[in-house]
Amino acid sequence: MVSADRITRRDTIAAIASPPGRGGIGVVRVSGPGVPGIACAVLGRLPSPRHATFRSFRDKSGALIDRGIALYFPAPASYTGEEVLELQGHGGPSVLSELLGVCIDAGARLADPGEFTKRAFLEGKLDLAQAEAVADLIAADTRVAAQGAMRSLTGEFSQAIQGMVRQLTELRTLTEAMLDFPEEEGVDAVHEHDANERLSRVVRALDGVVARSRQGSLLRSGIQVVLAGRPNVGKSSLLNRLAGEERAIVTPIPGTTRDALRELIQIEGVPVTVVDTAGLRESEDEIEKIGMARTRQAMTHADIVLEVVDAVAPVRGLSGPPGSDPDSGLLVVYNKTDLVPGRRSQFPADSLWVSAKTGEGIADLRKAILSSAGWRISPETVFVARERHLRALARAAAHLDAASLLMKQWEFFAEELRLAQRALCEITGEVSADDLLGEIFSRFCIGK
Repeated sequence: MVSADRITRRDTIAAIASPPGRGGIGVVRVSGPGVPGIACAVLGRLPSPRHATFRSFRDKSGALIDRGIALYFPAPASYTGEEVLELQGHGGPSVLSELLGVCIDAGARLADPGEFTKRAFLEGKLDLAQAEAVADLIAADTRVAAQGAMRSLTGEFSQAIQGMVRQLTELRTLTEAMLDFPEEEGVDAVHEHDANERLSRVVRALDGVVARSRQGSLLRSGIQVVLAGRPNVGKSSLLNRLAGEERAIVTPIPGTTRDALRELIQIEGVPVTVVDTAGLRESEDEIEKIGMARTRQAMTHADIVLEVVDAVAPVRGLSGPPGSDPDSGLLVVYNKTDLVPGRRSQFPADSLWVSAKTGEGIADLRKAILSSAGWRISPETVFVARERHLRALARAAAHLDAASLLMKQWEFFAEELRLAQRALCEITGEVSADDLLGEIFSRFCIGK
């Protein structure tokens, strides 16, 4: 619980909370100890808590700015844990700017990016993983990505982390207690068996969270897929087929595509950016050379490169993304198969066989893209994890692996457990040292 003194030491902040541009409704949000005074300045008096109230919004001279809905949330029962006022008016940029200016004139300052959510974290309304999930939910490109972010925001990811932290705390508590009574006969053997079982349970739980988090990172960052190959093999037609609409210009003239064209699609809820690129061939055309240079650059940043090959005249030209292992992240796609019916057996078994014109093989191509990117499990179970979460989970796994090799060297075993727990606590922003002491003293009567 955070004291009121801590809250009142903060500035009062204000910002436009609705997206830029014009809309039917716009929102100005204010948070901090100065909210009651700002409400009186803008509205005439403080609204009733948690009741939508229709009010006139006025400037310091009393001139009418707008009319709309005022919502007041007293501390600590608010999003930030502070006094919060939300003013919902018409969504014109000039109206909202003027309303924001009035709030600033009344004592607020302009909020920094993410400062409302930062205050929610500092006041204990959200842990760090949940706070990050707010941004992930807003940025989600697909329904599945939004659902994964919501699972993190509601605490499902944090609960999984906290469950492992509790198990590690219990194991550390037992280990520390055993270190205090090393002379007890048979304690070492009993503890080794118990510790091994407990450690195995934590490792299994961590493996599950890691798998779900890695899958969820695909939902957050998406998959970058580059279509590459020689001119006129049907890359632009394939982009149009995957996008479900005519996004790229398609002509029989080689070299039509000069610059990279990006299209965001989704496959089973996973956001996929498909990049159509200039065909690779020998050319003296300076503009085409620039296009081919951009193709090679796009390939270096791709998660997957689809080498599109004309099935009628199958000539390959790629061995993998530049700078990568041969064929790493490379899928070979033979296109125009509608022109060579019955010849599938003449092509490599691990290649993909499609027709951008008829749609043949497109479903298999979509599945291959997900599989190559590492998508394995049902989207209903994933956590939308960030790179920092994955790094922390990897560190925790490394420390648990080290602990498994240090059975009977209990001081070192305990230290590896501590480091694993610390890595996990970084995800939610918790501090573990005091929690461990409280756990030890609550469970054991050491020194009694």
